[in-house]
Amino acid sequence: MKKIVLAIFSLFLLIRVSAQSGYDHREAFNPQFYPYPGNDFRSASGEPGPKYWQNKADYSIQCKLDTGTHTVTGEVTITYTNNSPDNMRFLWLQLDQNIYKKDSRGSATTTQTGGRWANANFTEGYQVTSLQLESDGVLHTPNGTITTDTRMRISLKDPLEHGKKLKIRIGYHFTIPEYGTDRMGRLNTKNGTVYEVAQWFPRLCVYDDIQGWNTLPYVGAGEFYLEYGDIDFSVTAPSDLIVVGSGELQNPQECYTADQMKRWDAAAKSDKTVAIRSEKEITDKNSRPKTASCTWRFRIQNTRDVAWAASKAFVQDAARISLPSGKKCLAISVYPVESIVKNGWQRSTEFTKASIEHYSKTWFEFPYPAATNVAGIVGGMEYPGIVFCSSGSAGSGLFGVTDHEFGHTWFPMIVGSNERKYAWMDEGFNTFINDFSTEAFNKGEFKEESFFGDPNSSFMVKYVFGEAMDGLYNLPEVIQQDNLGVAAYMKPARMLHALREVVLGKERFDSAFREYIRRWAFKHPTPWDFFHTMENASGEDLGWFWRGWVLNTWKLDQAVKSVTYLDNNPENGSEIVIENKEKMAMPVTVLVRESNGKEHRSDLPVEIWQRGAEWKFRVPTTSEIKEVVLDPDKQLPDWDRANNAWKKKGF
Repeated sequence: MKKIVLAIFSLFLLIRVSAQSGYDHREAFNPQFYPYPGNDFRSASGEPGPKYWQNKADYSIQCKLDTGTHTVTGEVTITYTNNSPDNMRFLWLQLDQNIYKKDSRGSATTTQTGGRWANANFTEGYQVTSLQLESDGVLHTPNGTITTDTRMRISLKDPLEHGKKLKIRIGYHFTIPEYGTDRMGRLNTKNGTVYEVAQWFPRLCVYDDIQGWNTLPYVGAGEFYLEYGDIDFSVTAPSDLIVVGSGELQNPQECYTADQMKRWDAAAKSDKTVAIRSEKEITDKNSRPKTASCTWRFRIQNTRDVAWAASKAFVQDAARISLPSGKKCLAISVYPVESIVKNGWQRSTEFTKASIEHYSKTWFEFPYPAATNVAGIVGGMEYPGIVFCSSGSAGSGLFGVTDHEFGHTWFPMIVGSNERKYAWMDEGFNTFINDFSTEAFNKGEFKEESFFGDPNSSFMVKYVFGEAMDGLYNLPEVIQQDNLGVAAYMKPARMLHALREVVLGKERFDSAFREYIRRWAFKHPTPWDFFHTMENASGEDLGWFWRGWVLNTWKLDQAVKSVTYLDNNPENGSEIVIENKEKMAMPVTVLVRESNGKEHRSDLPVEIWQRGAEWKFRVPTTSEIKEVVLDPDKQLPDWDRANNAWKKKGF
């Protein structure tokens, strides 16, 4: 009878404790986390399975830039390989230029709300002038096409079978918008227009084993999800323009003067920045070849995209990048003279070289023959081997945007996650690795100038975890524009820091994170592949962690509830009760200071919260406790730090 009474009394206490806390240990540690088991395509361990496949899209593109009408006219031949087990009766292509049409979905939504991705003016989008298919050497017309906003479906007369290739030949032209959703555009400078050209050719949508065709429209905030392949492209432009692009320039001797070629070769051997075309040469007609036009030819392999830029206003410099394997590549910068200010674009190549070398040494080697930074109207946007950054940036701002955009080489250029759905998997992961590169650059020259400030300060925690903030697991377009910087960039970066520094430790985390990059280099991981890999490579079940940080918008609030002494005598030791008051669970560090000067530091694992919202533990004190502090190093985003500490009266 006594046991029954005690059991009922304990149940009453449990109910009372639960009523005082928003924490539910059964929800936090629910064993059913993964929605589906592993299969032959994607292993339960988080790596590509033995039958993993992805289709391939190779591109050969020739285009011409008309500076009078700001028009690009191009012809693209896409060689599409069907590696899927399915017979394909139609293909979907992305026509991203159509976002700039007045009647586009982006114009009807993003433009009306204003902000970074709004269109100030409109174009006619892609004008497709020809379309032919080629299979087994035979040219034929498609069985019909349907264009809907930023997508086009091509119906095939005969199914494209597994292992077969199909060539798609498309002629097209479009007008370069002045401001193209902060991805591309035109900047007017005193010495000429800077053209930044991206999303400039029809591209295959991804067909994968998760969803089949991925055809979300391009409406602004959501970026890109693309197939890998090899791309050759050429840009024909007036000879007074300098053109830079993704990959390796195949014919520099046809595009530069003899003096510039000497400098080009010198830069490839120099760790210091070498001027290819100096500020003084911008208005010198002898600094460009004496022909009506030049055709610049580029090549890049195993890539998901290419972009380019052109201007007669470009100052250009370059330097050698040294990679861990011993390979060399080139850091290149182009910018107008207006960008030469204190710590301005004359340091861009230095910044580029440092970023690429750091990330290559720390995570995975840079895979491309060149890394080019372009100053223009775009605030910051990344493409394989080339990035667009604001011409007005300088100092920490220029280093930060350069470092961030080149950090995207790893996420999502190498690890090809679906940016249109999961912004946190590229922006957040990139922001995380940016923290280390910023610390490493020039002995932390720009380390203290953080955009967000202390992420665990009371102000930032209330902002990041407040009711008005969107969660990570949302489409970029679903996230409120003012929240995207937190939900896509800051919060996932802080999540990875917490996982590294509080949960797994640096050694286990770094090893697992490198394994994730290695496994999914040039492939298409889902969030679940990332979760599986981090767990299997670190040896830690992390369902509780992903549930709190990614799938929900839970808060963390750990508190000191009480301090007592055994037999009311501090010399016999103490008992401390801590409480989890909100839904998120995390490990907790407890610092206990005695009045005699002794300190006790306890690192309690997350498992202390598996049976409820309270945890009692003993501390071998020999004098009265002066203070108890939870998370003394402020590594966690605790919602209410006022209850993190207990102090003895009088201290």
